[in-house]
Amino acid sequence: MGIWDSLSGRKQANETDSFNASAAPDATAFLADLPDPSRLHPLAGLNQDTLDYITLEDSALDSLPGSDSVLPSRGWSDDLCYGTGTTYITALAVGGAWGLAEGLSKTPVTAPPKIRLNGVLNSITRRGPFLGNSAGVVAMVYNGLNSFAGYARGKHDAANSIAAGAVSGMVFKSTRGLKPMLISGGIVAGIAGTWSVAKKAIL
Repeated sequence: MGIWDSLSGRKQANETDSFNASAAPDATAFLADLPDPSRLHPLAGLNQDTLDYITLEDSALDSLPGSDSVLPSRGWSDDLCYGTGTTYITALAVGGAWGLAEGLSKTPVTAPPKIRLNGVLNSITRRGPFLGNSAGVVAMVYNGLNSFAGYARGKHDAANSIAAGAVSGMVFKSTRGLKPMLISGGIVAGIAGTWSVAKKAIL
């Protein structure tokens, strides 16, 4: 033992006080004390079979004749929400593409990039929401009338869709006069009839 070791109180390593590596805890022993990660999940311990909102029962589907198609109906509220939402988003995208093409065509090619971008964005925000809101209103009226006609007649068929489309199109343009009403009603009735026939054909 050296003089410095004697003054500092440090002992030399020998066989009795040497570090025993085999007795030291390893990573496996440390991880064994951690809780099971699967039990920390918010839905741990829940039984999926007892949760009614996870499984869709066949009995919840609409039982009226003609309601079975590529998109089965679960009732008027389901048709109203999905039909209106899908129509709105589709028309919004189509209107945005229309505005994009219009903005690119109307803005001069020699204009600065900021001016071209501003013109394109103005056209998109003008055409997109206009077409989306208009189609959403028509789809809301159409789905409500179509569901009402189906329950009143006891069946869902193309006649209900065409009639509901004609009425909803005419109501949408009712403040523009007779001719715009008839044109709008014919367009919406044609689209509704095509959609009704397409749903049955795909099934």
